[in-house]
Amino acid sequence: MAAGARIHWPRTLLSKGPDRLRREHLARVPQGADAAALHLIALDHSGSMRHGGRLAAAKAYAARLVHEATRAGAQVALLLLGGQGVQWLQGAAPARRAAIAPLSRVGGGGGTPLAEGLLEAQRSLHAHRRRHGGARHTLWLLTDGRSLEQPERPAAADRVVIVDFDDRTRPLGRCRVWAQHWGAELRQPPTP
Repeated sequence: MAAGARIHWPRTLLSKGPDRLRREHLARVPQGADAAALHLIALDHSGSMRHGGRLAAAKAYAARLVHEATRAGAQVALLLLGGQGVQWLQGAAPARRAAIAPLSRVGGGGGTPLAEGLLEAQRSLHAHRRRHGGARHTLWLLTDGRSLEQPERPAAADRVVIVDFDDRTRPLGRCRVWAQHWGAELRQPPTP
């Protein structure tokens, strides 16, 4: 058992029974369960995402990520970046399919507060790391790249995946540039 692993108190108390607590009674939480991965999904829902069905496609992609995280037993956080600023749709919590329903109600409008959103993501990733030290942290940025801001990569993310919802007929290519600059993975959403 790892020295830093958390104690599983119900199993420990069952093992202890009426005896005094001794070291051999201690049951630990398995490392894999203690180190639950976090998938922080940052969804751009700015006005430009409303064009060409990009917002609907991004919400469907986010829903798929939640489904996958649910099957994997991971945690999910949903962060919105849009005209109303940066808003949490869900803070870091065990992934549940119920998190998908609020996504369907997300509308689009305004600009993309990218720098502010990534700063908030960084804070959340740091907080999660303090609570779940060994967990793997993935930041998913679902955007069309229509922001002039040039923020730095959130250092607290072990992995950054940018899903490029840019206009395919007249792409700006900013998602590709950010991915190269950040050492991030770049993905294209499936075509309808």
